[in-house]
Amino acid sequence: MFMEKELMPLRSELAAHRGADATTAPQAAAGNLGNLVSEPAAPSRRELANAIRALSMDAVQRAESGHPGAPMGMADFGAVLWNDFLRHNPANPKWTNRDRLILSNGHGSMLLYSLLHLSGYDLSIEDLRNFRRLGSRTPGHPEYGLTPGVETTTGPLGQGLANGVGMALAERALATRFNRPGFPIVDHYTYVILGDGCMMEGVSYEACSLAGIWGLGKLICLYDDNGISIDGAVRGWFGDDMVKRFEGFGWHVIPNVDGHDADAVHQALKQARAFTGSPTLICCKTTIAWGSPNKGGSEKSHGAPLGAAEVAATRENIGWRHEPFVIPPEYYQAFDARAKGADWEGEWNALFARYRAEYPDAAAELDRRLACGFPPDWQELAWNFIHATQERGEEIATRVASQRALEAYSPHFPSLVGGSADLTESTGIPWIGCRPVDFEHPDGNLIYYGAREFAMNAIMNGLALHGGYVPFGGTFLMFADYGRSAIRMSALIKLRCVFVLTHDSIGVGGDGPTHQPIEHVASLRIIPDLSVWRTCDTTETAVAWKAALERTNGPTALIFTRQKLPHQERTPEQVRAIARGGYVLLDCGADPEAIIIATGSEVQLAVEAAKQLNKQGRRVRVVSMPSVDVFDTQDAAWRESVLPAKVTRRVVVEAGVTAPWYKYAGSQGMVIGIDTFGECGPPEIIFQHFGFTIERVTAAVEALFQVVYAD
Repeated sequence: MFMEKELMPLRSELAAHRGADATTAPQAAAGNLGNLVSEPAAPSRRELANAIRALSMDAVQRAESGHPGAPMGMADFGAVLWNDFLRHNPANPKWTNRDRLILSNGHGSMLLYSLLHLSGYDLSIEDLRNFRRLGSRTPGHPEYGLTPGVETTTGPLGQGLANGVGMALAERALATRFNRPGFPIVDHYTYVILGDGCMMEGVSYEACSLAGIWGLGKLICLYDDNGISIDGAVRGWFGDDMVKRFEGFGWHVIPNVDGHDADAVHQALKQARAFTGSPTLICCKTTIAWGSPNKGGSEKSHGAPLGAAEVAATRENIGWRHEPFVIPPEYYQAFDARAKGADWEGEWNALFARYRAEYPDAAAELDRRLACGFPPDWQELAWNFIHATQERGEEIATRVASQRALEAYSPHFPSLVGGSADLTESTGIPWIGCRPVDFEHPDGNLIYYGAREFAMNAIMNGLALHGGYVPFGGTFLMFADYGRSAIRMSALIKLRCVFVLTHDSIGVGGDGPTHQPIEHVASLRIIPDLSVWRTCDTTETAVAWKAALERTNGPTALIFTRQKLPHQERTPEQVRAIARGGYVLLDCGADPEAIIIATGSEVQLAVEAAKQLNKQGRRVRVVSMPSVDVFDTQDAAWRESVLPAKVTRRVVVEAGVTAPWYKYAGSQGMVIGIDTFGECGPPEIIFQHFGFTIERVTAAVEALFQVVYAD
């Protein structure tokens, strides 16, 4: 993997190359004596790559931080991929049938920004000059939705690769479902550029194993095999045989491609595209910071600017005679993809128009799938199911209630695709009518991920980014930690994903503290833009699923129990109020003396305790708060109506860490929770052991009446 410096260009070779260009220029000029000034010669492939190198090192130098080595090393094969193979339209970065390109090693972002700028996307030279600056469209790592042409947010290594697996799966599934003879309506490639760090991260093993099993023949990965990471030459800690590893995954592998030889890269990509039975890995041998005479091939170029002197020396070494951020017109002309991009999209639009005429039902369905929308009567359908659920009053585990909701909603929501990390039955994921996804049937709607939580979540993100799917995936809440980084990325990108997390507390019982979540619900609630629901019965679960499906600006985590929970009585108005995240479940009149706030399995304790206290003459209200974040977004009048500020006697009950709940309990309130790890035993005994009893809740409320506070 580690490439010695023989891949670096010698000064004599570069001089000879420049000399050859110089000797041909007069001949070209002599061919047209009518011109006083000859047209500039079209840049060579190497010169086009050098434009990327110059922009990359100059942007990092101007920002005084960044990673120049990766884009300089990847410039040659990046330019070949972009100019020779990538089908895209700079004028419409969201064209449905575009090829997707993901830079999984996102620290090399200047490669992507340079290509986007040079090929005609709405990304100016001034944007490149503002690299890594506050408010710029060129952040240190690519961010989806901020920069046109960026397909996903990358930075945490390996996740972009897993996103690419999700995108390639989406392409294959939609193609299988909607393509017809002579009408390849869904027909595009997913390209991923990745480095040693991506290969070292465990998520790459998980995701690439699945890609091989699914036979994703339109997934092509270019491995920047430069043998260098931030700590130095990787041979001391990373010695995987990539050919054997990926052949073991079932991939097509093209080894030992000189990543600085444009013709070799072109041939490798051509071969990869011709091999459609499995994904392809192209191993590109490169030198980090190619062209830098003193820092090329060294970790010194990985995560820091080259320095003014080395930038100047590199300019001289590669023959780049232009000032920083100055690109001659002939380079823009060579990279410009606007005309061919418009032609590609125009051809596809004409094809789709003929497809719509011949297959109107399929075309309409594809429109709906890509929009991920709802049927016209969605609200009526959903609320009818919710009210019917309330009337049935079943006492079942909320994981089972989740399954019931899926069975009710999924027939009206064809974009929904689910799966689980080897816990499909345990998490209540399979529903009536679901169809497994496999090599022969990629267009199913139930994915078996195996015990790969991280890959599951990251692949879900890729499915959502591609379009046509609203993915959900299930595992035990305890194992959310395995995939937490991908949940965070889903929230950062604001994706429409649903994370189903069951076995939510010490109610897991006999599996013991290794499987009993304590801090997990709280840790999910603090992820920005992640909506979290922990429901207490079938009705709240049905409302939570409705909210999750309707949320288009971020992911949702649904927290469900293993154990059965009692059904709670509600009026129709209370059923509707569940959607506001927090509502009065049991009231005592217009002037409560105390409030018990609870979520999930602890709501039943709050209700029974309040009933006892109210029989004794107290006025105690119960507030169920299945979604803290949704409640917090309600208007002040609603929040005050549920939790009047004047009522300071408050007890919060949740089988998890206590600290976050003092926001609602207040300085004069009390929180009944757990701040230690759990224990092994029958669930009912474990709950008693940790003090989750009606008696303790009742005593806590009574204790607040005994406290006298000074004015």
